[in-house]
Amino acid sequence: MAPANLPSIFNATSTDIEQLLAAQCHIGSKNLGVHMQPYLWKTRADGVNILNVGKTWEKIVLAARIIAAIDNPSDICVISARPYGQRAVLKFAAHTGAQAIAGRFTPGSFTNYITRSFKEPRLIIVTDPRTDAQAIKEASYVNIPVIALCDADSPTEYVDVAIPTNNKGRHAIGCVWWMLAREVLRLRGTIYNRETPWDVMVDLYFYRDPEAEAEEKVEEEKLPGVEEEGVAAIESGFPATGDWEAAPAGFPATGEWSDAAPGAAAPNWDATAPATTADWSATEAKEASW
Repeated sequence: MAPANLPSIFNATSTDIEQLLAAQCHIGSKNLGVHMQPYLWKTRADGVNILNVGKTWEKIVLAARIIAAIDNPSDICVISARPYGQRAVLKFAAHTGAQAIAGRFTPGSFTNYITRSFKEPRLIIVTDPRTDAQAIKEASYVNIPVIALCDADSPTEYVDVAIPTNNKGRHAIGCVWWMLAREVLRLRGTIYNRETPWDVMVDLYFYRDPEAEAEEKVEEEKLPGVEEEGVAAIESGFPATGDWEAAPAGFPATGEWSDAAPGAAAPNWDATAPATTADWSATEAKEASW
Protein backbone atom coordinates (compact mmCIF):
# COMPACT_ATOMS: atom_id res chain seq x y z
CA MET A 1 0.00 0.00 0.00
CA ALA A 2 1.09 3.54 -0.69
CA PRO A 3 1.22 6.12 2.10
CA ALA A 4 -2.22 7.54 2.81
CA ASN A 5 -2.46 11.00 1.24
CA LEU A 6 -6.24 11.09 1.55
CA PRO A 7 -8.64 11.60 4.44
CA SER A 8 -9.39 8.41 6.31
CA ILE A 9 -12.89 8.26 4.84
CA PHE A 10 -11.35 7.64 1.41
CA ASN A 11 -9.16 4.75 2.54
CA ALA A 12 -9.65 1.46 0.76
CA THR A 13 -11.13 -1.44 2.66
CA SER A 14 -9.62 -4.90 2.66
CA THR A 15 -12.42 -6.04 0.33
CA ASP A 16 -11.48 -3.36 -2.22
CA ILE A 17 -7.84 -4.42 -2.23
CA GLU A 18 -8.81 -8.08 -2.50
CA GLN A 19 -11.00 -7.32 -5.49
CA LEU A 20 -8.20 -5.43 -7.22
CA LEU A 21 -5.79 -8.29 -6.62
CA ALA A 22 -8.32 -10.94 -7.67
CA ALA A 23 -8.94 -9.10 -10.94
CA GLN A 24 -5.14 -8.94 -11.49
CA CYS A 25 -5.13 -5.16 -11.69
CA HIS A 26 -1.58 -5.18 -10.33
CA ILE A 27 -0.10 -7.32 -13.13
CA GLY A 28 1.64 -4.98 -15.55
CA SER A 29 3.49 -5.64 -18.78
CA LYS A 30 7.17 -6.50 -19.11
CA ASN A 31 7.98 -3.12 -20.65
CA LEU A 32 8.12 -0.09 -18.39
CA GLY A 33 7.65 3.52 -19.43
CA VAL A 34 9.66 6.21 -17.70
CA HIS A 35 6.52 8.06 -16.61
CA MET A 36 5.05 4.94 -15.02
CA GLN A 37 8.03 4.25 -12.76
CA PRO A 38 6.48 6.04 -9.73
CA TYR A 39 3.61 3.53 -9.80
CA LEU A 40 5.87 0.46 -9.92
CA TRP A 41 6.06 -1.73 -6.83
CA LYS A 42 8.58 -4.31 -8.01
CA THR A 43 9.65 -6.40 -10.97
CA ARG A 44 9.27 -10.17 -10.77
CA ALA A 45 11.99 -12.61 -11.73
CA ASP A 46 10.23 -13.33 -15.03
CA GLY A 47 10.32 -9.63 -15.95
CA VAL A 48 6.68 -8.80 -15.25
CA ASN A 49 6.23 -5.42 -13.59
CA ILE A 50 3.96 -5.34 -10.53
CA LEU A 51 2.02 -2.11 -10.02
CA ASN A 52 1.31 -0.56 -6.63
CA VAL A 53 -2.34 -1.30 -5.82
CA GLY A 54 -2.41 1.44 -3.18
CA LYS A 55 -1.60 4.08 -5.76
CA THR A 56 -4.18 2.57 -8.08
CA TRP A 57 -6.82 3.16 -5.40
CA GLU A 58 -5.59 6.71 -4.77
CA LYS A 59 -5.91 7.56 -8.45
CA ILE A 60 -9.40 6.01 -8.60
CA VAL A 61 -10.49 8.29 -5.76
CA LEU A 62 -8.82 11.32 -7.39
CA ALA A 63 -10.50 10.59 -10.72
CA ALA A 64 -13.87 10.15 -8.98
CA ARG A 65 -13.49 13.53 -7.26
CA ILE A 66 -12.75 15.17 -10.60
CA ILE A 67 -15.78 13.52 -12.21
CA ALA A 68 -18.08 14.45 -9.32
CA ALA A 69 -16.97 18.10 -9.58
CA ILE A 70 -18.55 18.41 -13.04
CA ASP A 71 -22.13 19.62 -12.63
CA ASN A 72 -23.58 18.12 -15.79
CA PRO A 73 -22.82 14.38 -16.03
CA SER A 74 -23.40 14.38 -19.80
CA ASP A 75 -20.34 16.63 -20.20
CA ILE A 76 -18.18 13.58 -19.42
CA CYS A 77 -17.24 11.28 -22.28
CA VAL A 78 -16.01 7.73 -21.65
CA ILE A 79 -14.21 6.03 -24.52
CA SER A 80 -13.06 2.49 -25.25
CA ALA A 81 -12.00 1.22 -28.64
CA ARG A 82 -10.86 -2.10 -27.15
CA PRO A 83 -13.57 -4.78 -26.97
CA TYR A 84 -12.70 -5.64 -23.36
CA GLY A 85 -13.68 -2.15 -22.20
CA GLN A 86 -16.73 -1.46 -24.34
CA ARG A 87 -19.21 -3.14 -22.00
CA ALA A 88 -17.62 -1.37 -19.03
CA VAL A 89 -17.90 2.14 -20.52
CA LEU A 90 -21.51 1.53 -21.54
CA LYS A 91 -22.41 0.45 -18.00
CA PHE A 92 -20.44 3.35 -16.52
CA ALA A 93 -22.32 5.78 -18.74
CA ALA A 94 -25.66 4.20 -17.81
CA HIS A 95 -24.96 4.46 -14.08
CA THR A 96 -23.36 7.92 -13.98
CA GLY A 97 -25.08 9.72 -16.86
CA ALA A 98 -21.95 10.17 -19.00
CA GLN A 99 -21.69 9.81 -22.77
CA ALA A 100 -20.11 6.59 -24.05
CA ILE A 101 -18.13 5.98 -27.23
CA ALA A 102 -17.74 2.21 -27.47
CA GLY A 103 -15.92 0.99 -30.54
CA ARG A 104 -14.22 3.00 -33.21
CA PHE A 105 -13.67 6.67 -32.43
CA THR A 106 -14.70 8.87 -35.34
CA PRO A 107 -11.89 11.32 -36.14
CA GLY A 108 -13.04 14.89 -35.72
CA SER A 109 -15.58 14.15 -33.00
CA PHE A 110 -14.00 16.80 -30.77
CA THR A 111 -12.64 19.20 -33.40
CA ASN A 112 -14.90 19.16 -36.48
CA TYR A 113 -18.33 20.56 -35.65
CA ILE A 114 -19.73 19.48 -39.03
CA THR A 115 -19.51 15.78 -38.19
CA ARG A 116 -22.65 14.11 -36.91
CA SER A 117 -20.82 12.72 -33.87
CA PHE A 118 -19.43 16.08 -32.76
CA LYS A 119 -19.18 16.48 -28.98
CA GLU A 120 -17.86 19.15 -26.64
CA PRO A 121 -17.13 17.31 -23.38
CA ARG A 122 -15.46 18.87 -20.37
CA LEU A 123 -13.65 15.63 -19.49
CA ILE A 124 -12.82 12.38 -21.25
CA ILE A 125 -11.90 9.02 -19.73
CA VAL A 126 -10.18 6.43 -21.92
CA THR A 127 -9.49 2.75 -21.36
CA ASP A 128 -6.15 2.50 -23.15
CA PRO A 129 -4.01 5.53 -24.12
CA ARG A 130 -2.45 3.60 -26.99
CA THR A 131 -5.68 2.34 -28.56
CA ASP A 132 -7.56 5.58 -27.89
CA ALA A 133 -4.70 7.81 -29.04
CA GLN A 134 -6.89 9.64 -31.57
CA ALA A 135 -9.32 10.76 -28.88
CA ILE A 136 -6.48 11.93 -26.60
CA LYS A 137 -4.84 13.81 -29.46
CA GLU A 138 -8.04 15.66 -30.36
CA ALA A 139 -8.70 16.41 -26.68
CA SER A 140 -5.29 18.09 -26.49
CA TYR A 141 -6.29 20.37 -29.39
CA VAL A 142 -9.35 21.71 -27.57
CA ASN A 143 -7.99 21.65 -24.00
CA ILE A 144 -10.06 18.76 -22.64
CA PRO A 145 -8.63 17.04 -19.53
CA VAL A 146 -7.91 13.34 -19.93
CA ILE A 147 -8.15 10.49 -17.41
CA ALA A 148 -6.70 7.20 -18.61
CA LEU A 149 -6.22 3.65 -17.42
CA CYS A 150 -2.48 3.20 -17.92
CA ASP A 151 -0.42 0.02 -17.92
CA ALA A 152 3.31 -0.08 -17.22
CA ASP A 153 4.10 0.49 -20.90
CA SER A 154 1.31 2.95 -21.75
CA PRO A 155 2.20 6.36 -23.20
CA THR A 156 1.18 9.18 -20.89
CA GLU A 157 1.46 12.11 -23.30
CA TYR A 158 -1.49 14.52 -22.88
CA VAL A 159 -2.83 12.34 -20.03
CA ASP A 160 -3.65 14.43 -16.96
CA VAL A 161 -4.59 11.66 -14.51
CA ALA A 162 -3.18 8.17 -15.03
CA ILE A 163 -4.80 5.30 -13.14
CA PRO A 164 -2.10 2.60 -12.96
CA THR A 165 -3.71 -0.75 -13.69
CA ASN A 166 -3.66 -3.69 -16.04
CA ASN A 167 -5.60 -2.42 -19.06
CA LYS A 168 -5.22 -5.63 -21.05
CA GLY A 169 -7.24 -8.03 -18.91
CA ARG A 170 -11.02 -8.15 -19.16
CA HIS A 171 -11.48 -8.54 -15.40
CA ALA A 172 -9.01 -5.78 -14.50
CA ILE A 173 -10.66 -3.27 -16.84
CA GLY A 174 -14.14 -4.10 -15.59
CA CYS A 175 -13.12 -3.95 -11.93
CA VAL A 176 -11.50 -0.49 -12.23
CA TRP A 177 -14.45 0.96 -14.14
CA TRP A 178 -16.85 -0.52 -11.57
CA MET A 179 -14.89 0.97 -8.66
CA LEU A 180 -14.72 4.32 -10.40
CA ALA A 181 -18.49 4.35 -10.97
CA ARG A 182 -19.15 3.33 -7.36
CA GLU A 183 -16.86 6.06 -6.03
CA VAL A 184 -18.55 8.70 -8.20
CA LEU A 185 -21.99 7.67 -6.95
CA ARG A 186 -20.72 7.79 -3.36
CA LEU A 187 -19.46 11.34 -3.79
CA ARG A 188 -22.68 12.43 -5.48
CA GLY A 189 -24.75 10.95 -2.67
CA THR A 190 -26.56 8.38 -4.79
CA ILE A 191 -25.15 5.70 -2.49
CA TYR A 192 -26.21 6.68 1.03
CA ASN A 193 -22.84 6.27 2.74
CA ARG A 194 -19.58 4.44 2.28
CA GLU A 195 -20.70 1.58 4.50
CA THR A 196 -23.69 0.86 2.23
CA PRO A 197 -22.74 -1.73 -0.42
CA TRP A 198 -23.57 -1.00 -4.04
CA ASP A 199 -26.27 -3.33 -5.34
CA VAL A 200 -24.62 -3.56 -8.78
CA MET A 201 -22.33 -6.56 -9.11
CA VAL A 202 -18.87 -6.12 -10.57
CA ASP A 203 -19.60 -8.93 -13.05
CA LEU A 204 -21.87 -6.55 -14.95
CA TYR A 205 -18.81 -4.59 -16.12
CA PHE A 206 -16.87 -7.63 -17.33
CA TYR A 207 -16.49 -8.36 -21.02
CA ARG A 208 -18.57 -11.27 -22.30
CA ASP A 209 -17.72 -13.22 -25.43
CA PRO A 210 -20.76 -13.12 -27.76
CA GLU A 211 -19.77 -16.39 -29.44
CA ALA A 212 -19.61 -18.24 -26.14
CA GLU A 213 -22.99 -16.82 -25.13
CA ALA A 214 -24.48 -17.90 -28.47
CA GLU A 215 -23.21 -21.45 -27.97
CA GLU A 216 -24.70 -21.61 -24.48
CA LYS A 217 -28.01 -20.34 -25.79
CA VAL A 218 -28.08 -22.99 -28.52
CA GLU A 219 -27.38 -25.72 -25.99
CA GLU A 220 -30.22 -24.51 -23.79
CA GLU A 221 -32.64 -24.45 -26.71
CA LYS A 222 -31.93 -28.02 -27.83
CA LEU A 223 -34.91 -30.32 -28.37
CA PRO A 224 -36.04 -32.38 -25.36
CA GLY A 225 -34.81 -35.95 -25.00
CA VAL A 226 -36.71 -39.15 -25.81
CA GLU A 227 -37.77 -39.61 -22.21
CA GLU A 228 -39.27 -36.13 -22.10
CA GLU A 229 -41.14 -36.83 -25.35
CA GLY A 230 -42.60 -40.03 -23.87
CA VAL A 231 -43.78 -38.25 -20.74
CA ALA A 232 -45.33 -35.46 -22.79
CA ALA A 233 -47.10 -37.98 -25.01
CA ILE A 234 -48.58 -39.84 -22.04
CA GLU A 235 -49.79 -36.60 -20.47
CA SER A 236 -51.39 -35.45 -23.73
CA GLY A 237 -53.20 -38.77 -24.26
CA PHE A 238 -51.40 -39.80 -27.46
CA PRO A 239 -49.40 -43.00 -27.71
CA ALA A 240 -45.68 -42.50 -27.57
CA THR A 241 -43.23 -43.67 -30.20
CA GLY A 242 -43.24 -47.48 -30.44
CA ASP A 243 -46.67 -47.85 -28.78
CA TRP A 244 -48.78 -47.71 -31.93
CA GLU A 245 -49.22 -51.51 -31.84
CA ALA A 246 -51.40 -51.04 -28.76
CA ALA A 247 -54.15 -49.33 -30.75
CA PRO A 248 -57.70 -48.81 -29.41
CA ALA A 249 -60.34 -51.50 -29.88
CA GLY A 250 -61.92 -51.58 -33.31
CA PHE A 251 -58.79 -50.47 -35.12
CA PRO A 252 -56.25 -52.94 -36.44
CA ALA A 253 -52.71 -52.56 -35.20
CA THR A 254 -49.70 -51.72 -37.34
CA GLY A 255 -49.07 -54.37 -40.00
CA GLU A 256 -52.55 -55.94 -39.61
CA TRP A 257 -54.49 -53.93 -42.14
CA SER A 258 -54.11 -56.65 -44.77
CA ASP A 259 -55.51 -59.26 -42.36
CA ALA A 260 -58.26 -57.08 -40.97
CA ALA A 261 -61.67 -58.73 -40.41
CA PRO A 262 -61.13 -61.98 -42.31
CA GLY A 263 -64.35 -63.17 -43.91
CA ALA A 264 -65.93 -59.75 -44.01
CA ALA A 265 -67.22 -58.50 -47.33
CA ALA A 266 -65.21 -55.85 -49.08
CA PRO A 267 -66.87 -52.44 -49.35
CA ASN A 268 -68.82 -51.78 -52.57
CA TRP A 269 -67.13 -48.69 -53.94
CA ASP A 270 -69.21 -48.73 -57.12
CA ALA A 271 -72.38 -48.07 -55.16
CA THR A 272 -71.37 -44.50 -54.40
CA ALA A 273 -70.52 -43.58 -58.03
CA PRO A 274 -72.87 -43.15 -61.05
CA ALA A 275 -73.64 -46.52 -62.63
CA THR A 276 -73.00 -45.62 -66.27
CA THR A 277 -71.82 -42.75 -68.37
CA ALA A 278 -75.41 -42.13 -69.42
CA ASP A 279 -76.26 -40.97 -65.93
CA TRP A 280 -73.73 -38.12 -66.28
CA SER A 281 -75.25 -36.93 -69.56
CA ALA A 282 -78.73 -37.00 -68.06
CA THR A 283 -77.59 -34.89 -65.16
CA GLU A 284 -75.96 -32.37 -67.47
CA ALA A 285 -79.08 -32.08 -69.62
CA LYS A 286 -81.23 -31.49 -66.55
CA GLU A 287 -78.90 -28.71 -65.36
CA ALA A 288 -78.99 -27.07 -68.81
CA SER A 289 -82.78 -26.97 -68.75
CA TRP A 290 -82.62 -24.98 -65.49
